Amino acid sequence: MAVHYLEFERPIADLEAKIDELSRLAETAGTDDLTREIDALRDRARQMRKDAYANLDAWQKTQVARHPERPHFVDYCAGLIDEFVELKGDRKFADDQAIMGGIGRFRGRPVLVMGHEKGRDTVTRVKHNFGYARPEGYRKAIRLMELAERFNLPVISFVDTTAAYPGVGSEERGVAEAIARSTEKCLMLRAPMVAIVTGEGGSGGALGIACGNRVLILEHATYSVIPPEGANSILWRGARTAEAAAKALKITAADLLKMKIVDRIIPEPPGGAHADPAAAIRMVGDALERELESLEGMSVEKLLRQRSERFYASGRSGLK
Repeated sequence: MAVHYLEFERPIADLEAKIDELSRLAETAGTDDLTREIDALRDRARQMRKDAYANLDAWQKTQVARHPERPHFVDYCAGLIDEFVELKGDRKFADDQAIMGGIGRFRGRPVLVMGHEKGRDTVTRVKHNFGYARPEGYRKAIRLMELAERFNLPVISFVDTTAAYPGVGSEERGVAEAIARSTEKCLMLRAPMVAIVTGEGGSGGALGIACGNRVLILEHATYSVIPPEGANSILWRGARTAEAAAKALKITAADLLKMKIVDRIIPEPPGGAHADPAAAIRMVGDALERELESLEGMSVEKLLRQRSERFYASGRSGLK
């Protein structure tokens, strides 16, 4: 499978192409000198990747957050959730595969898990509508959270969407109302909830399933009220660039932590989650386990109070 390189990774791509060329040559020539040169070039490529990812700006992080090879909801489910049983449909209109969910066990603990799924190839992207959820997706999320309340199951939510689907049918079926009610359900949920922004957390489409007791974010993920391209178009009528808009929006994990929009940053492997998905999934699992343990045993009243205080405090430090 071809490696997908981002714009700022071009020097790394050129070096790795040279490594591949030398590796093919070494298979036929088999000289020690070539082997040593290849090893040295691989070390250099690793260091270049590490250095590049240590100094990403907001637009570069946006590109990384959208990387097609980052782990998706189905990958986190496969890597972290045992005995997963998917639950479908909103019991009103249809089953929206842009938001998936079900019950299972996370490291022995029964949980309800849900999240956005973008799909990985043409077939699955169409099936999951590229992660753009329709009203029935949020109504399914509400149904799942009501189930979690009934059986006192902790809720784990994986957030990764550009936005909710803005099509005519979506608007006709009340997407704004569905997002509002899903957000309300998160805030009033009588069970522990941890949300993780794993890729692109965009607009109300993300917020609708992200209002947990704890909100975590991966190191190179983003979380914003609007995608940078949309901000440039709507706020500045195209007078700026998406890159400038990304910087102005303060969408990076570090900015969000400073403003108390998120509670913790989960480190990613060198080169981003897409460079080592198994390691990224393991890191997310470890962070999840710690957060669920911290919420364990809290009364419903305390969970609601903690969630209320958490969201009232959001952004206040950034206004000083």
